[in-house]
Amino acid sequence: MATNASVLNQQSLVSSILNWLKANPVLVAGVLAVMVPTMLLVANESWSTEQGAHGPIVLATGLWLLLREWSKARPLFEAPPAWQVAAFFVPLLLLYFISRVSHIVETEGFLMYGLVVATMFSFIGGRAITAMWFPLIYLLFVLPPPESLVAMVTNPLKIALSESAVKLLYYLGYPIASAGVTIQVGQYQLLVAEACAGLNSLISLSAIALFYVYLRHHANARYALLMFLAILPVAIFANFVRILLLVLLTYHSGEAAAQGFLHDFAGMTMFMTALITIFAIDHVVGLIWPGLKSKKAQPPAAAA
Repeated sequence: MATNASVLNQQSLVSSILNWLKANPVLVAGVLAVMVPTMLLVANESWSTEQGAHGPIVLATGLWLLLREWSKARPLFEAPPAWQVAAFFVPLLLLYFISRVSHIVETEGFLMYGLVVATMFSFIGGRAITAMWFPLIYLLFVLPPPESLVAMVTNPLKIALSESAVKLLYYLGYPIASAGVTIQVGQYQLLVAEACAGLNSLISLSAIALFYVYLRHHANARYALLMFLAILPVAIFANFVRILLLVLLTYHSGEAAAQGFLHDFAGMTMFMTALITIFAIDHVVGLIWPGLKSKKAQPPAAAA
């Protein structure tokens, strides 16, 4: 019976969304005119790269989460005053137009997303938006981060991780030295690229970890933030393991082996190391602080 009721609720939700789309054709056309070209640009310039390959998966799972939370937030729907909508929408629209003309994909994507959320806000209000906070934040991982932020985080990580790996292997007796992000091991020279010590894994790991935490525990914002903060050291540790593997593969098997299939295998090992570490942190937090995971954030009470 519960399953049938859930199916009926989903069918009712889909039907109400379709009716809304039919009742607002001009608004729908305007939103699509903003979304389609920007999402095509994001797909071509970000999703086709290693750093943004997680985008389609996040988009699909994020829309599923949004649809699920939408039905729970329906009692909170309340249209806000027009001036509040204009205060968000007009500046975002102007900035989006500037980014679109300038072809700045990072800012264009986030401004497009802001316009979509502002459109939602104009119909359902702030309390409903707040109740759906997780899927709305989670969907931000679909968009590529600003390149300046990537460089700011990546460059220190590359240097620190390469130096740490060299010190450890030198201590273990390997003929190895480094200068910046260049590693000399035996007769081979390696460059610690961004894929080995940068933000590539951090974005996808953040998305997967938050999705796991929310779906398994439906955790409150504090616990989600705690796990998000744990992702950075986890990603650093996993990238450190990958650098060690690549250096050892290069020294023992040659440069061709390390840059071929074994390079991809090291990447998979890094990702699995990170995921296992995140699961372990989640388990340990559950043992030390059991009340934090099980506590569910209560949505704002509906107006009388």
